[in-house]
Amino acid sequence: MENYFLDNDDILFQLEHLDLDRVITYREDNFKEADRYAYAPSDTADARDSYRKVLEIVGEISGETLAPLAAEIDEEGVVLENGEVRYAKGTKQVLDMFGKADLMGFCMPRKYGGLNFPTIMLTIAGEIVSRADASFLNFGLQQDIGETLNKFGSEQQKAEVLPKLTSGEWGSSMILTEPDAGSDLQAVNLRAHQDEHGNWYLSGVKRFITNGNGKVGLVLARSEDGQTGARGLSFFLYKRDEHMKIRRLEQKLGIHGSPTCELQFINAPATLVGERRRGLTKYTMWLMNSARLGIASQALGIAEAAYREADKYARERIQFGKTIRELPPVYEMLTEMRVGIEAGRTLLYETAIIVDLKEGLEHMKEKYPERAGEFNSDLKKYSRLANLLTPMVKAYTTELANKAAYDGIQIHGGPGYMKDFNAERHYRDARITNIYEGTTQLQVVAAIGGVTSGTASAALDEYDEEEYNYAPELLKKLRKTRIDYDKALIGVRESEDEDFVTFHSRRCVEMATDLVQGYLLLRDAKYSARKLRIAEIFIEKMQTRIHMNMHYILDGGSTFLKNFQDVLG
Repeated sequence: MENYFLDNDDILFQLEHLDLDRVITYREDNFKEADRYAYAPSDTADARDSYRKVLEIVGEISGETLAPLAAEIDEEGVVLENGEVRYAKGTKQVLDMFGKADLMGFCMPRKYGGLNFPTIMLTIAGEIVSRADASFLNFGLQQDIGETLNKFGSEQQKAEVLPKLTSGEWGSSMILTEPDAGSDLQAVNLRAHQDEHGNWYLSGVKRFITNGNGKVGLVLARSEDGQTGARGLSFFLYKRDEHMKIRRLEQKLGIHGSPTCELQFINAPATLVGERRRGLTKYTMWLMNSARLGIASQALGIAEAAYREADKYARERIQFGKTIRELPPVYEMLTEMRVGIEAGRTLLYETAIIVDLKEGLEHMKEKYPERAGEFNSDLKKYSRLANLLTPMVKAYTTELANKAAYDGIQIHGGPGYMKDFNAERHYRDARITNIYEGTTQLQVVAAIGGVTSGTASAALDEYDEEEYNYAPELLKKLRKTRIDYDKALIGVRESEDEDFVTFHSRRCVEMATDLVQGYLLLRDAKYSARKLRIAEIFIEKMQTRIHMNMHYILDGGSTFLKNFQDVLG
């Protein structure tokens, strides 16, 4: 029997060595629910055991059922019939299994029927599911919507909606994008107005809405007359009725099992979530950051699937009297894929834990205001880190997924271009990951402030203070490379040319990402000789990348800015 959790040695390695005690303690509020719910843990060891058992269930459903159905789901796709979306048969089958296994309330509170699992466990589960079928987005969306509503919604909204989400009876969606407001959400124009009784109604069009057929959605809409920009936007909970029409389904390159809808709201009744005018700056940004972690885990799952398909083919394909896996051009690609995936995984799990600590500290501060002073320092630290690492890991893993899927086809050669193999599906599915929930370019915009302000440097300093006596030479290489990074960063900071800074932002973010991953892989190597080899390969190539970028920033970057207009005309 295939189990996509148990057959992944690196996930098992990470889970064994993750420092989760503080995350668990905050999430369980010192285990106060242990006497109220039979499945609530009584201590950290009990929680870890629960996490593992549930991940085994996720892995079993993903490996035994979802993965074998993925090609059929991709082929069948979704259909709009009489204004309603019809899922592929395989998607419906697995949705039913997830509901019966009580997985749809993965992160939601137990009082609403959920499991109350932390973000780090959702991240692992999301990767496992996406390896089986990247288009099975219902599971992750349900957590994003449910957690957002749980954090910001009223008691009435939560009591009405969350039990339906945790049972799987209702589907959900985040309804943000519009035809003329893609990445620029400040330009949203869908109108929200009140009647004389204070009831809210929505009118307008939304586009590119994943799972827009869901029973409930969180909608970003313009609520303030005469106010342009972010301050004119509020956040609404909408329960689907006859006042919203699904106008069409997008015909997409990939993730065919997931419906992407164009929606028209015609005086559709809705309720305000939280405060007016905070729709984008507070609620949507929180939801999008949560979703970005989900996309990062989706991308990592695609990369894992692409690697495994390519490795299997390379072991079996004979050319020139040997398997192609024995040929240097092929085993270099496979090794790069494997190293990149493990570097992405250690960064993704580190980010998820930091997000959990931030959320846990916020919860503890709110619940125990008399202890606010105890939590404030760490809360500021983890908030800054979460704001840096979330876009950083989204950018890294989604670009990785595209490269791994590309190389996967290349290793297959001609057969990889055909539907006989899964390689071409992984390539099509990967392409959306570095576009939706903010393109890679927008992730750079989100992360660069944390790089130039010193948040990244402070994190690197902290990683550097850990004990690496088992790898002194690698530590020296990291520190030497850090000097190149610091030189480049000084050059960017000292520039008075705004275009120069923007032009080199991606290089700066990628250098910081490389260094963080270098330290994290070196930390992992404490527990494994194999991980030490991974760290050696990664750090050696990372040195070259950072050194090259440093010289380009300091010595050659202005040439491009002087000449690009002559080239483009």
